[in-house]
Amino acid sequence: MKARSTAKRVPAKSSSRLAATRSGGKKKQSGAAPAKYPDIRRDLERQRAAILDEAGEVLTNRSGHEAFPDVSDQASAEVDQNFSMRIRDRERKLLKKIDEALDRMTASTYGICEACEGEIPYKRLKARPVTTLCIECKTAQEEEEQARR
Repeated sequence: MKARSTAKRVPAKSSSRLAATRSGGKKKQSGAAPAKYPDIRRDLERQRAAILDEAGEVLTNRSGHEAFPDVSDQASAEVDQNFSMRIRDRERKLLKKIDEALDRMTASTYGICEACEGEIPYKRLKARPVTTLCIECKTAQEEEEQARR
């Protein structure tokens, strides 16, 4: 007669939690270093989701071109449409920057200045999470742009 094991089988999900508890409470990510800025990542992901939700809503609730009998009304509608298009273009560019920032987080290069390769201070990253330059390098870049004008 075989002896029956009294130990319960632990599901894979729970066993990783158990392993994490044994290794000091931190859950290890497979092959990747732990996220350095989890709060900023969450903020970026929320902002990305909000932009995409709004874009989806704009696409589903699109109003067609209306013919206004008054020329002033027509001009006003065109100005409003141009303004909306500029806002959507800015959101598209911001979405691209957010995606690039999330990619840098995944590659563990987030928070490193692209110009001097120094660490970008947390306060700057929190204020402008899509930044790629530290304050000093950004200031120098803006001064160069001013000099060209």
